[in-house]
Amino acid sequence: MFRVLDHPLIATELTRLREPSCPTSEFRQRMRRIASLMAPYVTELLETEVVECTTPLEITTGKRLVQSIVLVPIMRAGLGFLDGFLDLIPEAAVAHIGLARNEETLLPEPYYMKHPPSLAGKFVLLLDPMLATGGSAVEAVRNLREAGADRIAFACLVAAPEGLATFAEACPEIPVYAAALDRCLSERGYILPGLGDAGDRLFGTEA
Repeated sequence: MFRVLDHPLIATELTRLREPSCPTSEFRQRMRRIASLMAPYVTELLETEVVECTTPLEITTGKRLVQSIVLVPIMRAGLGFLDGFLDLIPEAAVAHIGLARNEETLLPEPYYMKHPPSLAGKFVLLLDPMLATGGSAVEAVRNLREAGADRIAFACLVAAPEGLATFAEACPEIPVYAAALDRCLSERGYILPGLGDAGDRLFGTEA
């Protein structure tokens, strides 16, 4: 399942993110706001249970989440996408996964992974601003599955059709949520029109 979250507030924030004149500090703030705006959509199918709730006036019933949530940013750009989700889901655990490209095979390889002792039965939300070729996302899912994750969703800012096709073929059961589906990949693997290198723009490391 793939869903573009076509919301006026998300679109407005993303438009400014695309502009080269958006400085690092503003880029971080706007990415955080987009993540917060996406959070209700990404979590809308989570199961709840009915619980007793005591108000100042009487006893009633309310709802409470059943599943624990684990947020998993793919380093490093995924870190900029994390805080916006934590703003709305402060009780979530946070795992980290770092991937680097093997210069011989050109495939992503994990160099760091830290997660709760058990991921089984938890809602694991993988975070990465850009779904370009799809290779990193697929490798991240493979590692999460090996760690016991059995319910995974993926959230990104911008997706390319090529990366979406690669991910859907490898992980057909995992829903993907994006703020936008862009036109294509460039010869260098950048999303077009895209917004440049999200990691560099987040951390001020542009050349």
